Parts: sequence; C-alpha cells; structure tokens
Amino acid sequence: MINIEKVLYTGKTHTTGGRDGSVRSSDGRLDLKLSSPGSNGQGSNPEQLFAAGWSACFIGSMGLAARAMKVQLPPDLAVDAEVDLGTTGDDYLLQARLNVSLPGLDREVAQALVDAADKICPYSKLAHGNINVELALAA
Repeated sequence: MINIEKVLYTGKTHTTGGRDGSVRSSDGRLDLKLSSPGSNGQGSNPEQLFAAGWSACFIGSMGLAARAMKVQLPPDLAVDAEVDLGTTGDDYLLQARLNVSLPGLDREVAQALVDAADKICPYSKLAHGNINVELALAA
C-alpha cells in the first residue's frame, strides 16, 4: 500500500440512520436524505453517491491526462457511472461500469486518455482489484 505524503483535502460527513437516514458534510454543502435502493424513500443512496463521486473524479483525471498529452478535451465529454449492489451467497458486493464519452476525439487518443485517467483517478485505484470494474469508451 502507498501512503499519502501530503493531504490535499479531507471530506467530512456525519451520517445517521444508515441507508434510510441522512448525511451532512461538515461545511453544510452536502445535506441529503438517504433511502435504500429500490425503496419509496425520497433520498439518494450510497451507490448513487459513489457513482457520482467516481465519475466526477474520473473527468478531473482525464483533464490531468489531457494536459500531459497536450490534448484538448471536448466540452461535451461525459462519464455515465453505474454501481451495482448485489450479493454472492451471504456476502454483499459492489461492481461498477464507467461509460466514457469523448465526442470528436480520435478513438485511439480517447482510449489513451481513458487508460491514463484510470491510472490517475483515486476512485479507480480504490476500486480496481477490489470490485469488478468495466471501462468502456462510447462508440
């Protein structure tokens, strides 16, 4: 395991009630009700929050990769993230898919950006080797 040498940011949240509770960040910018997936609750769920965080981080990582490769990212780039909650026997597990859209870029360049971002993104580093992950470049 690699240790962090310099902390750049610490996200702090306070969660109560688990999947049917609420979560609030220490700065108040995040203040959400939580609901279990598939329930009639009005809140988000941890899988949606993980998908949102990972896709946003992945776009930022593509920006870093693009600067290093001297490539201009398209303004309408997007990442559609899907995070599944499932079971195997009695174990609960996650799996994920990131579908990346880089319209107007040559497919080879786009794939190189996705591959580089996957190596840069801390969420990708967290997931790979721990859950099943599929990365796809939109046609």
